[in-house]
Amino acid sequence: MAPRDLAALAALFADETRAAFLLALLDGRAWTAGELARHARVAPSTASEHLGKLVAGGVLAEERQGRHRYVRLADPGIAHLVEDLATRAEPAVRHPPRGLRGASVGQAMARGRTCYDHLAGRLGIAITEAMTGRGLLRQDTGFALTDRGVAWFGERGIPLTASGRRPVARGCLDRTERKPHLAGIAGAALCAHALDSGWCVRIGSERAVKVTPEGEDALHRVLGIDPSIMR
Repeated sequence: MAPRDLAALAALFADETRAAFLLALLDGRAWTAGELARHARVAPSTASEHLGKLVAGGVLAEERQGRHRYVRLADPGIAHLVEDLATRAEPAVRHPPRGLRGASVGQAMARGRTCYDHLAGRLGIAITEAMTGRGLLRQDTGFALTDRGVAWFGERGIPLTASGRRPVARGCLDRTERKPHLAGIAGAALCAHALDSGWCVRIGSERAVKVTPEGEDALHRVLGIDPSIMR
C-alpha cells in the first residue's frame, strides 16, 4: 500500500458525521441514508455526500431496493477496523453519562451487545470464556476452534459456513470489558443462532441485546454460564 492510500483511508474516518455512521452500522444491519441522517442529526443532503465518499472508498457497500438506498459496512474487516479504532479512541478517564437514559443505555451495552455480527460485552466475554474453559476454543496460540468446538457447533445445527478469507475464529478486543471476545465465522454463526432461536433479543435503538429467560436456561445448559452474569 502506498502512503497516500493509507492517508486516504484514514481521511474517510476523520470526520465526526462519518464516524457516527460507521459506529451505527456496527449493528450489522443495513441502514437507509435517511435513517443515518436522523441518527447523526444532519441534513439528508449532508448524509448523502458523506455516504458517497464512504462507498467510493470501499468502506461501505450500497444496495438499492426500488426507491430505497441501503448501506452497510463493506465486510467484516471494516467492522473490526471500526471497533478497534473505537477501542483505542476510548478516553483514559471516562466521563459519567449524562442523564438517566444515557446511564441505562451504557449499562445495557456493557451487559450485552452486538459488535457487527457477533456478541460482545459481558455476554460475549462469558460465552468466550465458557467455550475456552470447556475445551471448545483455544486462546493460547491465537483464537481457534478445537475439534470438540467444531463438533459442538455441528451438534447444535449451527453452520460454520466459509466466507472468503474470513477466519473461523478470531479474537476481537471488547471495548467495555477489555478482554477478547469471539468473532469470525464462529462468532457470527453463534450470534445469529442466539437471535434466531430467541436466546437474545435486541433492545432499544442501540446495539444492545438482552438474554431472555429461555436464553439463560440454554446458555447454562450448553455452556454452564451462570445466569446472574447475563443480568
